[in-house]
Amino acid sequence: LGSLDLSRSSLPVPRCSHSGGEVHLETASAKKLTDIGIRRIFSSEHDISQESVKKFSQEVVPYHAEWEKAGEESRELWEKAGKQGLLGDLFSTAITWEEQACTNCTDPGFSLHSDIVMLHIVNSGTKEQINYFIPQMTAGKWIGAIAMTEPGAGSDLQGVRTNAKKSRSDWILSGSKVFITNGWVSDIVIVVAITNHEARSPAHGISLFLVENGMKGFIKGWKLHKMGSKAQDTAELFLEDVRLPANALLRLENKGFYYLILLIADLAIPACDKEKLLGKTVAHIQMVQHKLAELKTHICVIRAFMDSCLQLHEAKHLDSVSTSMAKYWASELQNSVAYECVQLHGGWGYMWEYLIAKAYVDAQVQPIYGGTNEIMRDLIARQIINDK
Repeated sequence: LGSLDLSRSSLPVPRCSHSGGEVHLETASAKKLTDIGIRRIFSSEHDISQESVKKFSQEVVPYHAEWEKAGEESRELWEKAGKQGLLGDLFSTAITWEEQACTNCTDPGFSLHSDIVMLHIVNSGTKEQINYFIPQMTAGKWIGAIAMTEPGAGSDLQGVRTNAKKSRSDWILSGSKVFITNGWVSDIVIVVAITNHEARSPAHGISLFLVENGMKGFIKGWKLHKMGSKAQDTAELFLEDVRLPANALLRLENKGFYYLILLIADLAIPACDKEKLLGKTVAHIQMVQHKLAELKTHICVIRAFMDSCLQLHEAKHLDSVSTSMAKYWASELQNSVAYECVQLHGGWGYMWEYLIAKAYVDAQVQPIYGGTNEIMRDLIARQIINDK
């Protein structure tokens, strides 16, 4: 080995599989997990994008309190995000979500708009549907939502009661939805409905429909007042005999449940302010240091798994079980980290003017929406049992 030059300059530079750019040698010893240039899945181009997104996210902060009072973000925010290319690309969306978390302004529903609604249309839509919706959604001019949850069904998609009946070449859609993110500001909504009541199970009779704002019979209820994520509008939607053309059906009839279980959720993890530890006894500082070490380790482990899922998703190899694991574990960890950080702040952690209080409250919904974590566990367990 003495004859080998093992200096960094002599080693070949690895390449990113998805972009051909230089690989970042990610390390848990980075000063901050929010540092740019430490993620192995991101290329140098992504680093440049992250710098831009970081600046964009910081510009949002002064307006966030105003949007919380209004219960919705401004249209200008969406169009600005569209101009900066933040809506649509998988890795760009991941960067945007994380930078939003860093500023504690996670309310804009960009991820649902891009990763779920746009993704469904791109993967399942006809050429006509894609050409009609995607350019406007990418530009932030049209905002997307997905309407699954119903007052009596919760996360159980097999309990959906909203139905669509054929009327010659059209569909007549009737029912109601609740807790719909982006519902109030939405221009296009993917609606889950029963199309075959005679199917051997409700899951085999569900279809997805594209409903546009302004259609006769499509009514938006009140904006709901939530415990957290106050700037992100959440609304009830009512469908009173909405007549839809045949081309409003997304992909195949009665296959909607299969498409829905492939959805992927996102991760946002709040940070803890280390400077709050100063002035404590040595014993207390050591205890806190151990807790921070524990939290950082957990975050690094879940980040590695989430990055792996992002790469699989980009390559179209991500399966529903891995998706369920990512959503379940990341959202549980988000709540755990937020709770522990509140404790580290003492009484100040309970004060609303401290960012950690808001991060803790906003984290509560993560195990609930996008499919409850109980449903995620069920999907994981089902594969284990079936494999045996």
